[in-house]
Amino acid sequence: MSSLPPLSPEQLVKPRHFELRMGLIFFTLFVPLGTHLPYFPLWLQAEGFDAEQIAVILAAPMFLRVVTTPLLTALAERASDRAHVYVALMAASLALSAGYFLTPTYAIVLAVSLALAVVWTPHSPIADSLALSGVRRFGSNYASMRKWGSISYLCANLAGGFILSRTGAQAVPMIIFVAFGAALVVGLIAPRLGRPRRASPLSATDIQQSAPKLLNAFLYFSIGVGVITASHAFLYGFVSIYWKSIGIGDQVVGLLWGWGVVAEIGMFMIFTRVFGSFSVVSIMVMAGIGAIVRWIAFPLVWPLGLGVAGFFAVQTLHAVSVALVLIGLQKMIGETVAEERTGAAQGIAYFSNGFFTAVVTLMSGPLYDRFGVDGFFAMIPIALIGLALIGFAARSAPQRRIGR
Repeated sequence: MSSLPPLSPEQLVKPRHFELRMGLIFFTLFVPLGTHLPYFPLWLQAEGFDAEQIAVILAAPMFLRVVTTPLLTALAERASDRAHVYVALMAASLALSAGYFLTPTYAIVLAVSLALAVVWTPHSPIADSLALSGVRRFGSNYASMRKWGSISYLCANLAGGFILSRTGAQAVPMIIFVAFGAALVVGLIAPRLGRPRRASPLSATDIQQSAPKLLNAFLYFSIGVGVITASHAFLYGFVSIYWKSIGIGDQVVGLLWGWGVVAEIGMFMIFTRVFGSFSVVSIMVMAGIGAIVRWIAFPLVWPLGLGVAGFFAVQTLHAVSVALVLIGLQKMIGETVAEERTGAAQGIAYFSNGFFTAVVTLMSGPLYDRFGVDGFFAMIPIALIGLALIGFAARSAPQRRIGR
């Protein structure tokens, strides 16, 4: 492997207010997602789409972005500056999101969602690439910048619920459009750092060259992680619709989504102190069990009379079924994958998460249409399959480090 090119004199100069600018990038970046994930299905339902149509509209972009995102992030790496690509993609996202203002027929909404997924999904990996270049070149603190994304996601959950409680689901396209507009304005101040010296997490070239060296145990592990993650697809696609169907208001729906994010952030804060000495396999087993408990509990909360408080309790398990998966995956990569293979490892994990989540999202429409909230029970065997794959990866792990 060739050595890294030296930094130019311009690249050695830290842009003014680098951390502040990146914090603003992350803050505006996650507002559209924090609105889309919980409330877009409600808008689709309000426009008369049935559960199967909603599932297709949610799942089809997931299949597409698994293919297109690595290509666009690789393009960003070859550009004179990644910030220029980020701004162009944000502008395209703003323009395409206006398509939701058209007459919302099934064909139009599906076409807009597919086109939007292509230009929207690369925002986060490109922003991560810029932030990590700052970490490597100037010693910036990634967590201090990235935390603003989690904060804004939480704010979007809460504010979205507040707005929808007064306007109804019809406001969702406008909120997303305005959020993209704000992100575009902030994107204009993105630090210009030139080309990256190392591949970003989703470099298509690195994946192609390095993936064969990352098979065996890591491949089984990443598939297991992807399957456990995919068991959340029913939640993401239909839990807001379910909560509304039993009379829970938009503002409380926003609070329920926000509480899951609070629990996730809490896990990030205590992980090193509480779980730092646990093995990766132990962490993933806890995450898988947490997901199973969650899918058992969700359909029982309302029939058992536990009310909204019961849903808040179940949402606390987001800290286990989601946060532990995110942390455990990065711990696995850090402990077992050689540094020069990290980009390929991240790419394989991204593909696994995206593909299996898309598949289960597509299944979730017919499940909800036929079984309602009891469709959560179908997520239990999916999580169990993920756990089994994690166990298989542990048994088949080579004695040497993967990728070496």
